[in-house]
Amino acid sequence: MLLTNIKCLLVTHARTSPLRGSELAQLPRIEPAFVRIEGSQIVEFGPMSALRVMEKPEQTVNLSDRYVLPCWCDSHTHLVFAGSREQEFVDKIRGLSYAEIAQKGGGILNSARLLQNTPEEVLYQQAQHRLEDLKKLGTGAIEIKSGYGLTLEAELKMLRVIQRLKKEASIPIKATFLGAHAFPPEFQDNREGYIRLIIEEMLPRIAQEKLADYIDVFCEQGFFTPSESTQILEAGIRYGLKPKLHANQLHNSGGVQAGIQTGAVSVDHLENIGEVEIQLLAQNPTMATLLPSAAFFLRLPYPPARQLIEAGAAVAIASDFNPGSSPSGNMPLLLALSCIQMRMLPEEAINAATFNGACAMEVQNEVGSIAIGKRANLIVTKAMPSLAYLPYAFGSNLIERVMINGGFVGS
Repeated sequence: MLLTNIKCLLVTHARTSPLRGSELAQLPRIEPAFVRIEGSQIVEFGPMSALRVMEKPEQTVNLSDRYVLPCWCDSHTHLVFAGSREQEFVDKIRGLSYAEIAQKGGGILNSARLLQNTPEEVLYQQAQHRLEDLKKLGTGAIEIKSGYGLTLEAELKMLRVIQRLKKEASIPIKATFLGAHAFPPEFQDNREGYIRLIIEEMLPRIAQEKLADYIDVFCEQGFFTPSESTQILEAGIRYGLKPKLHANQLHNSGGVQAGIQTGAVSVDHLENIGEVEIQLLAQNPTMATLLPSAAFFLRLPYPPARQLIEAGAAVAIASDFNPGSSPSGNMPLLLALSCIQMRMLPEEAINAATFNGACAMEVQNEVGSIAIGKRANLIVTKAMPSLAYLPYAFGSNLIERVMINGGFVGS
């Protein structure tokens, strides 16, 4: 296939390390451009003036007035869940806090009860449907976390669903074990007992069945302390899982420090961090993954994207798609939130949602930028007057077509 007369081809580079600081505002582009695809891969791209006529016939698609960019790489989702939680949404409108809802049995524990009673096949069908919807919005790589099981069998059930999605979906998927998402009711007065269950029973089974790539912990007041988080992450490392961390969502609770201490690939959320944490992230390879739609939905302070970028940190943005605090995986909306509420430039937000998102789940050699040999996972916009129009017109669907592995979705 040959894509021709592209108004502007974005994110055209083959680097492998995350973009940091001022690099995030640099968005390599070619205008006007072409992309040549063979099978599932990009084999050539460049300015229209360099287009060569091939001897063999090619399917040619004229994309005049369209922008083309890599698919979104959503590095933080909880895509496998058993039911919605709109009653909690109403409770929040009535004034209850996230913590108050959790204390009365809502929140993560609500999702855990639903998931424990839902058959594995039903979970798979629901997750597959959600994934197909996200692909139509331009998501071309995704990380999916467990954490709504909170028992050995239910966590394994979630991870088996993710494993099946990995095998059957057409996009890169990474699996993260998040058994340390909350303490189940039966362990509320026996924290050490649940941590032993994670380390001594869950992790050996997960490693034996090769069900996860990463291990994650919800490090937060009322959930897991920094020392408990470090203990669990270090156990995961011993079983071959790389650490990640839910950090500093509700309080400045030491999560960033715990993540950096354990060499976490990313620390995610960061709504409540100070100058100390910003400088730590600027000085270490750990990715700062920001989840602005969770802050939007929970009416929390937004993560300090500008300060992180200006300090030199590596920043990604992800959807946190889950039934309780971010019931949407709409990455175009996330792009707008990042610009409007976190003052990210459009170029910074696009880089954070594509290439740095790929780096946050270590798939940057496959996706995340336009480069020879990478998957042809591409977004084709509708005709637009400028790049900034994409986040500016936040209520409009400006994605015309999505290509996954060299084929347009739905065609």
